[in-house]
Amino acid sequence: MIPLAEINNDWTLFIDRDGVINHEKANDYVHTWEEFKFYDGVLEAFEIFAGIFKYIIVVTNQKGVGKGLTKVDDLHTIHNNMKDVIEKNGGRIDAIYYCPDLENDSPNRKPQPGMGLQATEKFKDIDLTKSLMIGNTISDMQFGRNLGVYTVFLTTTRPEVKLDDVNIDNSYPTLQAFSKTLL
Repeated sequence: MIPLAEINNDWTLFIDRDGVINHEKANDYVHTWEEFKFYDGVLEAFEIFAGIFKYIIVVTNQKGVGKGLTKVDDLHTIHNNMKDVIEKNGGRIDAIYYCPDLENDSPNRKPQPGMGLQATEKFKDIDLTKSLMIGNTISDMQFGRNLGVYTVFLTTTRPEVKLDDVNIDNSYPTLQAFSKTLL
């Protein structure tokens, strides 16, 4: 279990994108900003997170780019616009790492910890013992375990996942529900 009462501005939040921040597309990828839709309550959650966490870092697998289905420029537009909307609503994102690699064993593709390790190179004062990963897949939870951080599973897109999985520390129905437990 995550020591929720101990979370403060020494902590880092790693967070997945699709299925956590925005709606996933069934059997497809979010290719453009026009297709990107925030979940209800996400902007309020990021405002809460901004007042608590030292760093907020998005880590997202983006196989659509590797397959040539999503243009890199469109991905950057999505990420820039996502950050702008979040910031205009009182939240923030300190960095976004994405992995376009197709190979499941790529060191940067979740569940491998590469994107998290890149963040620790950029932000030298990240303490992984005071960090957590929020995601909506077991791969996200395994990423958290491989990085050595706590894990929060959101049931937004995968209600069939067994919540007693050893990779899950806590679970919540939405990002907003988790954020409110921190107040």
